[in-house]
Amino acid sequence: MTTTPPAGRAALLVLADGRFPAGGHAHSGGAEAAVKAGRITGPDSLAAFCRGRLHTAGLVAAALAAAAALGLDPAALDAAADARTPAPALRATARKLGRQLTRAARAVWPGDTGLAALAAAFPRGAHQPVALGLAARAAGLGPLDAAAVAAYESVGGPVTATVRLLGLDPFEATAVLARLAPELDEVAVRAADAAERARLGGPAELPAAASPLLEIGAQAHADWPVRLFAS
Repeated sequence: MTTTPPAGRAALLVLADGRFPAGGHAHSGGAEAAVKAGRITGPDSLAAFCRGRLHTAGLVAAALAAAAALGLDPAALDAAADARTPAPALRATARKLGRQLTRAARAVWPGDTGLAALAAAFPRGAHQPVALGLAARAAGLGPLDAAAVAAYESVGGPVTATVRLLGLDPFEATAVLARLAPELDEVAVRAADAAERARLGGPAELPAAASPLLEIGAQAHADWPVRLFAS
């Protein structure tokens, strides 16, 4: 007997794949600055860092992505992302990644009018979560799917980067990510619920969880003359 997979499952895997050419491999998600500051030294501190990032920056990104996938105004969402990103270095990074993601998504899902409009409205790039939500929409995915990808990216990048930064055992690093899976699911659901509220109440209904150390670390990292990752 043949079982038909849920619609969009393959597209979700494509979008969440770390090999998707959206530029994320060049960024550590704040892990490089945290390693230098001594806040990440091994698997336990990596888990603590990722958990904190997931429930702050990850939740915000997931909600923005879900809202974009739901069809909320990208310009309003981009402004909301700006307001939730105090550090200029992180805003610049988010737009650079958004531009690359939009370019990749338009190549993969050509003809999508939402992605074309986003590229025209933001030639220097919209915030990455907004671009991610529109890419998910172009792929036929829903708000929860977009939120899940954003939540996963918020911790997957730092985990991968830490393997290179510390020479951490890849098995131990991946175990950190796997143990966070239930929380990833929880954050994705919370983000999708927030996006639903924002459909009626506007972007102000989206989470604005703060992560001051990430902001401070990102701004300091941008001034380093030598670094392994772009952010």
